[in-house]
Amino acid sequence: MQQNLTHLSRSLAQLLGGAVLALGLSATTLPAQSLFSPAMRVNQGIITHFELEQRIRLMEVLRIPGDPEQDARRALIEEKLKMQAVEEAGIEVPPEDVQLGIDDFASRTRLSTEEFLAALQDEGVSAETVRDFVRNQLAWRDYISARYLAQARPTEDEINRALGLAGGGGLQVLLSEIIIPITPQTVDQVDDLAAQISELTSYDAFASAAVQFSAADTRSQGGQMPWMPLAQLPPAFQPVILALEPGEVSSPITLPNAVALFQMRGLREAPVGTPSYASIEYAAYAIAGGRSPETLKAAAELQQSVDTCDDLYGVAKGQPVEVLDRVSAKPGEIPQDIALELAKLDPGETSIAVTRNNGQTLLFLMLCNRTRDLGGDASREDVANALTQQRLETLANSLLEQLRADAVIIEE
Repeated sequence: MQQNLTHLSRSLAQLLGGAVLALGLSATTLPAQSLFSPAMRVNQGIITHFELEQRIRLMEVLRIPGDPEQDARRALIEEKLKMQAVEEAGIEVPPEDVQLGIDDFASRTRLSTEEFLAALQDEGVSAETVRDFVRNQLAWRDYISARYLAQARPTEDEINRALGLAGGGGLQVLLSEIIIPITPQTVDQVDDLAAQISELTSYDAFASAAVQFSAADTRSQGGQMPWMPLAQLPPAFQPVILALEPGEVSSPITLPNAVALFQMRGLREAPVGTPSYASIEYAAYAIAGGRSPETLKAAAELQQSVDTCDDLYGVAKGQPVEVLDRVSAKPGEIPQDIALELAKLDPGETSIAVTRNNGQTLLFLMLCNRTRDLGGDASREDVANALTQQRLETLANSLLEQLRADAVIIEE
């Protein structure tokens, strides 16, 4: 049961994207007569000490970063504002949709719905509390969709610009990454670790995991990558990335000798064109020793001594011809782990994150050149959906700020 509750805690945090539920955990710290007295008033609505205490407690149970009391107060006020808008609009969620929402929620914990509700009950959370929360989330989603979907849908011209066609801008993504090396001896452990990381939603938690486990050069920045054109990522990654919501982590992506995970931090339309590429030219210099300290030191020294791909011919002189491979290929033909590293580089820049031969050989990668193409690899449907969700989120956040500005909020 404890393992199930561990999965449950991670999944609760994932569903909320860093926020938490106002669920009915045992509130033994408050005297009975004060449980349902007002802690906050939001317009004509009341938030009780019972709700506040339970939100704080749940934040502590889920180990959500931040100040539990301050964050709980903010989350409860926002929830009350949302539900007041929903009720005013007369939106109701059918019971069958609520049940599907609970079933989906339960599936994320690797439990059946019955097991899921029983595990929550063991923690003092009633099935009705879960049902109310799911209903509220669905109602807000439906309200935002009904109010803004028509204006959030992109036009054909906007999709063209997002794809980098017709001389317009293109989509750019802001990601964090974790690249975990795999050897035959560590496959099971890495699979388990990657599955746990994929359920994170806190930016801080993902950054901590990157510092601890990632082999990518970005680990020292908590895995944070700069803004980059979507078209620059490996084609197979693009629909995966577009499907992520802010804070969400991708499922583990299997690479040669590694597993990759990405957290979405932002999505935007670039003001200028971001082309796709017909071919990418790169050099891969193989260094024996894998990721041993000695090999990494030698690779770091090599990074300081070469400026172009041609320089590597001098480095490889006198060694077997297979130690240096210079390749020009279509983006979709490049191995995904190499393509991912190249996506981060400008011509002349290097990466030492990729290995071969079960981790025994380090690949010193250098980007030589990119050749532009006129088309894009992401589908129009993927781009349209991503733009729509991005705009709906922006509109929803703007509406929530307006509701807060217009509200009468009193904290007892």
